[in-house]
Amino acid sequence: MAELREEVLAEIRRTLAADLDFRGPVELHHGLATDLQVDSLGALVLAVALEDRFRVKLTGIEAASVTSVEELVGVVERAVREAGGGGASRDADGGEGP
Repeated sequence: MAELREEVLAEIRRTLAADLDFRGPVELHHGLATDLQVDSLGALVLAVALEDRFRVKLTGIEAASVTSVEELVGVVERAVREAGGGGASRDADGGEGP
């Protein structure tokens, strides 16, 4: 599961940099709004990117209560486990892995 955790964190970092123009460090202890300046639109962009990358559905209630990167990673990990773990095998281009 440590590998999945790293994949989720990497996707959060990629989305923040590519889609939200955030250029600072992104670590598990960072607050989404307080440290990373993620507003409601940014949170939606993150959620959609994570859903697309890991082929999961993040519930609105669970996602709305997330305040830190670590909590967001946990929500995605749980969603992947509940979906049968299939999301972790996709490659960086969004295609299916071997």
